Amino acid sequence: MMTYATSAGSHGPHDPLHPGWHPEPTVELRPARAHTRVEFQPPHDQPPPPPPPGPSPADIEEMTRRDAAWWADLRRQCTARAKRLNSGHAVEADQRYGTRDALGPHAVMLFFTAPAATEPQRYRLHTGWRLFLSAPESDDLPQMLADLADIAATNIAHTTAGRRWHPLGPERSMVNGGDINLPGDAVYVGVGASTLDTDDGRWNQLARLLREPSATAQHRSVFDLRGRCYLLLTDGTAIDIDRNPHAPLHYDGIRASKPLDADRPAHWHNPHANLTVQGDYHTREIWRHLAALHHTLAGHLRQGPAT
Repeated sequence: MMTYATSAGSHGPHDPLHPGWHPEPTVELRPARAHTRVEFQPPHDQPPPPPPPGPSPADIEEMTRRDAAWWADLRRQCTARAKRLNSGHAVEADQRYGTRDALGPHAVMLFFTAPAATEPQRYRLHTGWRLFLSAPESDDLPQMLADLADIAATNIAHTTAGRRWHPLGPERSMVNGGDINLPGDAVYVGVGASTLDTDDGRWNQLARLLREPSATAQHRSVFDLRGRCYLLLTDGTAIDIDRNPHAPLHYDGIRASKPLDADRPAHWHNPHANLTVQGDYHTREIWRHLAALHHTLAGHLRQGPAT
């Protein structure tokens, strides 16, 4: 019987002549590619990151305290400014009494604030005012305020493009004294009315009495006369000021719907919280027409104080 021996050159299954041989898979060689950076893409259903934490209760309390101190300081400054204007108004009216340039008994004040880094509360108060010549149309304070509110509304309605009306001018200005030229970042914070008509009498009567011989003998002068002011601020504060040169030291003549002292508790009982609806009919009419002027100006200027 003939047998076949495996040749020395054979490799078993790797030999093409071996019964169990099969071709090996061909490996395809590809050129190497440059390394590319793949950005991480979060899943579409991943929730958005949480918002940053809000101010802490301590931060809120501090901001509230600072805001209360800012407004209390502004109320005090506006009150002092109004008293000073009322006193100066009386002196000027007394000096002009009986002349062609005689002053009427009423005046209007406009209050603005502008940031001032050197001031304790970081703002400066600016005041413009208007004094009126003595005339029948300027003798009735409620009617005069109503007329000013109508004039302001008319000026606002006729504002042309690019020439927005401002109560301090330069065109159709509502003031004729005080801080007429304001910084560009000044904002409106309130309005006030000053009058020389008081519970002691009307201005024309009192000014005439000062010139009688009996008044001279008693050494009476315009510095003995009282004055009155009414203020409305953009935070809702109403202030009634009775300037009385002969009042006791403990009486400041100030009634306010909100405290002038920032340290006074917010829950204290304030008998003047509804100040604008208190008093006689004439006083309530002053508040009503002053509020109309105030809302007209505040709505047009559309700005509050920069705290």
